[in-house]
Amino acid sequence: MSFLRHNAMPIKGLLSTMRYFMPLVFALLPSVSSAEDWPQFRGPGGCGVTTRDNLPLEWNAKSGKNIRWSVDAEGQGTSSPIVWKDRVYIANVAANPDGEQPLHHVQCFQLSDGKRLWKTAVEPGPAKRGALKGDRGLGYANSTPCTDGERVYALFGSSVLVAIDTAGKLKWRYELKPFHYNFEMATSPILYQDLVIVFCGLNKEPRLIAFKKQTGDIVYDLRLKDMGYGHSTPVLASGKIGTQMLIAASSKEPANNALQAFDPLTGKKLWWAAGIASTATPVLAGDRVYFDSGRGGLATLVSIPTGDAASPVPSKWTANVPESLGSPVIVGEHIYRLHNNGILICRSLKTGEKVYQERVGASSAWASPVADAKGRIYLASAGKSVVVQAGAEFMVLANNDLGDPGHASPAVADGRLLLLGQSKLWCIGEK
Repeated sequence: MSFLRHNAMPIKGLLSTMRYFMPLVFALLPSVSSAEDWPQFRGPGGCGVTTRDNLPLEWNAKSGKNIRWSVDAEGQGTSSPIVWKDRVYIANVAANPDGEQPLHHVQCFQLSDGKRLWKTAVEPGPAKRGALKGDRGLGYANSTPCTDGERVYALFGSSVLVAIDTAGKLKWRYELKPFHYNFEMATSPILYQDLVIVFCGLNKEPRLIAFKKQTGDIVYDLRLKDMGYGHSTPVLASGKIGTQMLIAASSKEPANNALQAFDPLTGKKLWWAAGIASTATPVLAGDRVYFDSGRGGLATLVSIPTGDAASPVPSKWTANVPESLGSPVIVGEHIYRLHNNGILICRSLKTGEKVYQERVGASSAWASPVADAKGRIYLASAGKSVVVQAGAEFMVLANNDLGDPGHASPAVADGRLLLLGQSKLWCIGEK
């Protein structure tokens, strides 16, 4: 299949793409706080979807095409950028020649020109996994921060959560203990009303903890005895029975609780569904929830109950999928999943059947894709990125390369992509 063919979209294909994509946009609009902001992992809806349609298709570091600015990140990590109005925030770590743990930082940049506004040091928590040498130690900065515009809440793999105001001042700090981690934490905190919520799924006994945003006081701290290993990020879903918080993790027998729903205000368990889960974050399309483990195996689609549910909630379909530590994106009636070795698989949301499987040139299957209002899917990182058009036919729109490979997922703000690589933070926008 030639590149020219990939770029040639017939009118019939375009209309079909719009028809499939628009239901997704309207389904997600109630959960999108502002089209300008990207306040948490995978954006305001937690599913990698933006209502913007003015993102650039092409960029190149060597030629400078559509590179608005780049700045030394002064550290490393797989945490993603977040954006609130004219501020970009990142959390990362740097080598520490004098300590067992790397230096922890939260940084703030100006969206317009990349000017660093502040850099706040964070005292590491109690969990130690070794100094930053090569890839070892990068897990200290797996988790993406979140913000409400007044404070930034950052979780580090050393098992510490902090709140920092927009001037860079530390407001409170909490060490998550006890900890029994096989790997550093990779879940990201989320916000709901006046709560900061963290799923600690790497413990021998997983916990769900809610803190007051202003003080750091604990509102609830639940031991999830029927849940096992997992470090996905919770996703909020709005439905007929109110807002629910969905968490995917491995489950303990005999109850197969791979996907669990909670009341985010109280932590009360509402329902659960069988399947396999571990690292990947669930994604939503209206009342439908897709989840898989991220490590390959079973993928499952369920519908959110409209009333009291007799668990387990039955699956709509299941399918076998390859490994991918990133999370998928749903556009219209299709699920798009970038797997290891650059394999992109498109499935029918209705049936789970494979629509196509193609090898693309994206350099990271850890970075979770984003989709815009035109149905363009950005398999983007600071390394090699590919933009494909949503639809039943595989169609590549652009190939891009910044030459700064990293695993951070992209952020979107005001028609720009924010990409964090091994060495730099990049802002991509039409010039």
